[in-house]
Amino acid sequence: MPRSTLSRSRIVELLPRKPTEPELEEILFRSKAEIESRDGDALTISVTPDRLDLLSEGGLALHVAGATGAAAGLPPLSIARRSPALRIEADGSVRKLRPWIAGALVSAPATTGLDAGTLAEAIRFQEILHASVGRDRAAASLGIYPADEISGPIRYAMEPISQVSFVPLDGEAPMDAEAFFRSHPLAARYGAFGRDGDRCLTLRDASGTILSLPPVLNARGAGEARPGDRTLLLEATGTRARSVQESLSLLLLVFAARGFAVSAVATRGPGTYRFDGRAVYQPRTLSLPRDLLDSVLGIPLPGRDVVRFAGQARMSARAALGGWQVQAAPWRSDLLGPIDAVEEVVLARGVGPEDALVPPSRTLGGRRPEVHFRRKFLPLLLGLGYQPLYHPVLTSRSSIDRLPGLHAIRLSNAPSAEFGSLRPSLLVSLLQALEANVRYGYPQRICELGPILESDARAEAGARTAYHVAAVLAADGAGFAMAAALGEYLLRSIDVVGVRESAELPGTIPGRAAEIHVAGGVVAQMGELHPRTLEELRVVVPAAWIELDLTALWPLVETPRTAGNASVAAGTAPRWPGTDRRSPKRAPRRRSHPRTR
Repeated sequence: MPRSTLSRSRIVELLPRKPTEPELEEILFRSKAEIESRDGDALTISVTPDRLDLLSEGGLALHVAGATGAAAGLPPLSIARRSPALRIEADGSVRKLRPWIAGALVSAPATTGLDAGTLAEAIRFQEILHASVGRDRAAASLGIYPADEISGPIRYAMEPISQVSFVPLDGEAPMDAEAFFRSHPLAARYGAFGRDGDRCLTLRDASGTILSLPPVLNARGAGEARPGDRTLLLEATGTRARSVQESLSLLLLVFAARGFAVSAVATRGPGTYRFDGRAVYQPRTLSLPRDLLDSVLGIPLPGRDVVRFAGQARMSARAALGGWQVQAAPWRSDLLGPIDAVEEVVLARGVGPEDALVPPSRTLGGRRPEVHFRRKFLPLLLGLGYQPLYHPVLTSRSSIDRLPGLHAIRLSNAPSAEFGSLRPSLLVSLLQALEANVRYGYPQRICELGPILESDARAEAGARTAYHVAAVLAADGAGFAMAAALGEYLLRSIDVVGVRESAELPGTIPGRAAEIHVAGGVVAQMGELHPRTLEELRVVVPAAWIELDLTALWPLVETPRTAGNASVAAGTAPRWPGTDRRSPKRAPRRRSHPRTR
């Protein structure tokens, strides 16, 4: 879970009433945050990934003020009456690498300027946003600049590296960009996001002064915010418009909580887009349907209570057709639809133990017949010496690529390269296990039962989920005959006999792989793994593989008694061919596999 260390005194100074320690802990426990540790004035707070706003002192203070009843409704956000004449012009050259940019100006209250505590909070929160919303700056990155030292318009462009020179924020002397990208540690980590061959991204003001090299590092002087500054420019660049706007709105929270006024910064540019900048600080509007709230809560809630609880969640609610219209702060990017507004009201009301009514049903909490059917196979494999494993459905693209011809669904917004695809076969995961265990001896017998996903244009989400069971034997002498024998044994355990036909399967030796057909459909695949595949895995012995499609098998073996509702209504256990007529609990004990030597 994301976490940050915050100053308790800075949180409390924003609250009309100082909460007690137990009260603060209870408020956080009822929300999506908790106190992990205390050390004097320092509180280490962890939150769920959708409530990053609670990892800033200002954001946490706004939440606590609503939860204690000290404040209600939308947090106050001062909008500057006259926007300074500052805009950002994006050159068409940025479109290929990092096309989106947005900005906002924040001005300190008349009686104060930027203090060191607020600047430190902003920088700390900025790095949290880089790591989360920005996906380690790959999707979005942020910059903070002293606006009083900048002359507009600001130009965002790709420039030849040979023409770029600046003083890095942590440096003392000018450095040409070539040397910066070659030697600076931040350039080594993030330079690829802002450089394309012999060109790099730059942010310059109208006088030609370098403000930063996005998304790597700001420059000293015009790119260095300091305590005492009156007006700051907040800027975000990235590969996706949503990530840019979301990260900028969240950073804005730090200054809005301290009474800073905000004004828009328009962005324009050929090949990019036109954006007046106001969306960064405008409230988010959602619907809160009455029927959805009642169905989630379980009881009808009076309208005045809905408005009150929405106010405690720092939202404003007014009656609308079929329920209410809700407005939330711009930094609440986690509020995307009606169910999110309902959740905020329910959490503000409080979730606690209630007297429950158990509906009269003999099958409450029971497993479906097809689940009982699937659970039959792992004990059979365990009895033969195969070790059951578990892998997530998400897998790496490199694991898919090692099986040429295997087609997998790729995620458009993958959390990481390690989890960028959805496995279409359990063989992908079992090969990962073989690769991870090459330092152990052979034979190795591993198996897995779990879901896979395949492309299906007829499915609502474009993919079909199926349950498979698979086994791999890596040992001297392992070959196609062993896989075929194991496949026939597993099928006969459910009284199924199929027709085996030769097939070309990814990752196997041509002529030593096959499919088993039953009733015209493929229910199993098997084969001897290709030496090239084993060499890539560093496996030094032959390996054989068998995989059964249990989702395809289930309709073939279910009986009218298990397919219909009669057994469910009567409370009886499911039955499939080859089992006793009595329930599994009362069935006589017997071996489910032949004796092994």
